Amino acid sequence: MSNENWRPSANPWVIAVVVTLAAFMEVLDTTIVNVALPHIAGTMSASYDQATWTLTSYLVANGIVLPISAFFARWLGRKRYFLLCIAAFTVCSFLCGIASNLGELIVFRILQGFFGGGLQPNQQSIILDTFEPAQRSRAFSISAVAIVVAPVVGPTLGGWITDHFSWRWVFLLNVPIGILTTIAVQQLVEDPPWERKRRGKLSIDYVGIGLLAIGLGCLQVMLDRGEDEDWFSSPFIRVFGALAALGLAGAAVWLVYARKPVVHLTPLKDRNFALGCVAIASFAMVLYGSAVLIPQLAQQRLGYTATLAGLVLSPGALLITLEIPIIGKIMPYIETRFFIGLGFALLSAALAYAHWLTPDIDYKTLTLMRSAQSIAIGFLFVPTTALAYLSVPRELNNDASALFTMFRNVAGSIGISVSTALVRERTQARMAHLAAHMTPLSQNFTDALNARVAAISSLMGEPHRQALRTANGMMYKTFVSQATILAYIDVFAMLAILCALCVPLMFFFSPVKAAGGAGGH
Repeated sequence: MSNENWRPSANPWVIAVVVTLAAFMEVLDTTIVNVALPHIAGTMSASYDQATWTLTSYLVANGIVLPISAFFARWLGRKRYFLLCIAAFTVCSFLCGIASNLGELIVFRILQGFFGGGLQPNQQSIILDTFEPAQRSRAFSISAVAIVVAPVVGPTLGGWITDHFSWRWVFLLNVPIGILTTIAVQQLVEDPPWERKRRGKLSIDYVGIGLLAIGLGCLQVMLDRGEDEDWFSSPFIRVFGALAALGLAGAAVWLVYARKPVVHLTPLKDRNFALGCVAIASFAMVLYGSAVLIPQLAQQRLGYTATLAGLVLSPGALLITLEIPIIGKIMPYIETRFFIGLGFALLSAALAYAHWLTPDIDYKTLTLMRSAQSIAIGFLFVPTTALAYLSVPRELNNDASALFTMFRNVAGSIGISVSTALVRERTQARMAHLAAHMTPLSQNFTDALNARVAAISSLMGEPHRQALRTANGMMYKTFVSQATILAYIDVFAMLAILCALCVPLMFFFSPVKAAGGAGGH
């Protein structure tokens, strides 16, 4: 059989489900641990700040491997590397679950992140080679479950497991899934002929690997620790920020001019792929940023438990799961780029709807607000991914998948960090603005304070001075609550503007439909 006509012997849809299950397991682990951190700190006799290194270490190792996963796939063979990643990720998950101290847990998390980083890019490239271009949009619908739904389900599942069992089961849950996935991949997945020809014929680009490791590793540390360290007021963050900038700038220059780079940047010369990377980065920034804001608001301001806060996101995740197959069926009849424009427009409108946030918002309204955002998200992932790979030559699928995944994950980390930092900054700004109205010179403030004093005195029989002190405390609590809600509204508005600015991107993509084939394949 010629290279052009090669097809895997197993059912391609079964292959897509199996490889996506591996990616789902890895993506889930980026968020499922978050709610377990206080429990980990208690068990390990460590502070919460120390326990957060279990998350930071994973993200750093994961971020470093993403762009160089294409190199390992070429060196070891893609199937062999994918199997190694799944098996090692499963073993490291088991070791995390039985760790006896924080040092051990952090080491095992680094290894878990290192091997987990190869799962998403390989899953993507396997799907690219397994399916004909006309079927890829439907195949990416399965992939979307791992990439879009897993980060949302993570906190809910992690909270439930931690509350009902132990934080150790957050890691041990991966073991049976990993074993089954390893066996299934071994039986079903094949390397195409063009992948087998290139196996092992490589030189190691030490400089490129080193620059990417420094740049992406330091960037992830800066993003994950920035909020706790007060960002650039901290020498620690300034040093890591400078190292990240130097590493990434050096890597960009080196990878362009190196004869045999660790990852080829050639796919970025393709207009659709470059635009797809910009679109998916913007999408990831908004997806992860908004996904962390709503549970944070629910827990810190509304008093929700971790599980209940996660349940605010769950109906939206269910909507995405139901919506994506429907969109996949419609895509062959409409130019794919219009889905991207519509998705960003709807997401912008849904985020702007958060303008109606109030301190006493109920569970139903908050869930509907997130569900509206989720409906828009369903229009973005599959069309963007399908167009990004539209005209990338198949021999560059591994490099393209590594770059595409890197842009998505790094942008997601930036979205989480920036959104959290902006809430803090805008809260301070809103408090400074509102404080000007909380003085005896403001008639509205005076009237409200006097009314509360009178109510407290009559209901509780407190002396005027004590009632005044209590009323001032109540007013201050309202003041902080109002400022915080206004800050969240501001951040949602900024995300809405970012989405609106992305709408014109659709006019620069190729005007094709999902089933229209792709040049270069």
